Amino acid sequence: VQLQASGGGLGQAGGSLTLSCAASGSILSINHMGWYRQAPGKERELVAFITSGGTTNYADSVKGRVTISRNNANTKNTVYLQMHSLKPEDTAVYHCNAQIIPTNGWTRDYWGQGTQVTVSS
Repeated sequence: VQLQASGGGLGQAGGSLTLSCAASGSILSINHMGWYRQAPGKERELVAFITSGGTTNYADSVKGRVTISRNNANTKNTVYLQMHSLKPEDTAVYHCNAQIIPTNGWTRDYWGQGTQVTVSS
């Protein structure tokens, strides 16, 4: 089982970026999926998560500017993070996370490799 993130890059303040993260491998089901970020010199923080039922939760710092969604159809198992009205303080390495029940193994959290988002003012 692995998570593969993509979509990071350079954005301008006020602009938009969309991140995606696909889970693959021998997956029975996926519980929650989410995005965390870590800026230089800071601790990793939760940005947003979405449950298997579609309930979402956002950090106060991104509410109203970020939308998390997921696509479980046809085993796509992908979570998206749409970011709008970007701010320089959104600059960080973004990590996707998912609690996955593999077909052979124990339920646990998996992490993607991280994707850099840099927002210029």
